[in-house]
Parts: sequence; structure tokens; C-alpha cells
Amino acid sequence: MELKLTKPICFFDLETTGTNVAKDRIVEISILKVFPNGNKESKTWLVNPEMDIPAEVIAIHGISNEKVANEPTFKVLAPKIYEMIKGCDLGGYNSNRFDIPLLAEELLRADVDFDMKNQASVDVQTIFHKMEQRTLSAAYKFYCDKDLEGAHGAEADTNATYEVLKSQLDKYEDLENDMSWLSKYSERRKFADFAGFIAFDKKGEEVFAFGKYKGKHVSKVLDEEPGYFGWIQNADFPLYTKKILTGIKLRKLNTKVK
Repeated sequence: MELKLTKPICFFDLETTGTNVAKDRIVEISILKVFPNGNKESKTWLVNPEMDIPAEVIAIHGISNEKVANEPTFKVLAPKIYEMIKGCDLGGYNSNRFDIPLLAEELLRADVDFDMKNQASVDVQTIFHKMEQRTLSAAYKFYCDKDLEGAHGAEADTNATYEVLKSQLDKYEDLENDMSWLSKYSERRKFADFAGFIAFDKKGEEVFAFGKYKGKHVSKVLDEEPGYFGWIQNADFPLYTKKILTGIKLRKLNTKVK
């Protein structure tokens, strides 16, 4: 089953220096852009992360420090990457919890004002786990009846993710071939930021999802404990989380001015 698209969707996968969204960096990114008319565009870049890649991580994806030493940094590549994904929905495997948050951090570090307000994000892993609960290699075998050659390579994982989603739509009649519907279905708890520090309550209002103010409305905490804003801004939180928090504070200030 081909995807019903109202705008392009970019399936992408990252290979990184680790799993810490705030600290780790991208060493490879592959993007498969699928257009509503069925045309496809694919790009893969190796990236100099400007930090050492740990040996245990190299053992997983095979990208050594020597391999990326002469590759461009993410800041150099950022305009090309953003131009490719701008205005598109995003798709990936575990992308809502890792790839999109880390990509957002890298773009913000490169002074690209990235956000997902008007973009859907379809996480194939979440759909898979709700339906079958397996790994990407097993998903590829289960849905496509193929062995995933080159697993943990960004390009192989990206193309496999795209093929798995199409096969999921063929297999499950209750899945709608609509990116907005799939985005809602593949999301977990609704968060204002990517990293899960600021969530939405049942009324759609932002609440802290961690720490001593967990479950408390962000706007109320900022009123009663103004120093908490400064603490988060100066602490080791993801840049996108800080951006969202700043937006809430500015919204409150604008409301008071009016």
C-alpha cells in the first residue's frame, strides 16, 4: 500500500555518538523524502561530531573517529538538511523519543529555529510495538519477509523503516493511510517538548513532567518560583526544552501586557 500524502514525508535515521539527547552528536544522517506523487529523493551524510565516538558505540554502527575526521560538521550541513525536511512530516523508527529530539538539538545549536508545530511525526516503532513488539530487524522480516542487511547503518535502517510502514498499512485494516492519523496513533504521552520534560494535561495545558514540580502547571510555577526558569536555562537540559519554556514565559508576559 502506497502512502496517502498531502505533503512530503521525510523518513530519517541517525547514527550518533551515544544516546544522550542533550550531549551526544550525529555522526551519520540519512533522509528518504517521499512526495505525494510517489517520487522519492534520498540523501546520506557522514558528519564530524567534533567529539570522540566511544569504542562501544563504534562497535554498534561501525563509524570510527577516523572515518568522520574529514567530514563536514553538522553546522555546515544544517542548511541542506533543513531545506530538505522543511515543511515535511517526519517518519522514523523510535524517532519521537530519540531521532527527532536529537535532530532538533543539532539544528538549534546550528542556529536553525526548528520546531514541529505544523508537522506530523509518524513513529513506526510505536505502531510496531502496539501491534507486535519486536526490533526493527524483526519488523522487517515480519512485515516484508526480508532479512535486514546492514542493520545499524543509517541508510539501510531508513529504507527498511519506509518499507515497514507501507507493509503495516497493508496488514492492518484499522490503520488509516493518513499521516496526521498515524502521527497521533504512534505518539505516546503528549509532550510540549521532545525530551518529555514538559507535558500536556487533559485540558491541554503545560505541566512539568519531572522533579519537585511534577504535575504542576508550568505557568503557575513560573509565577510562584521565578528562579526555577533560570535554573532550567542554566542547567543541562535540551535546547528545545529551554525554547518551549521560554515560549511559555513570553506568552504569559504578553497576556499580562494585554
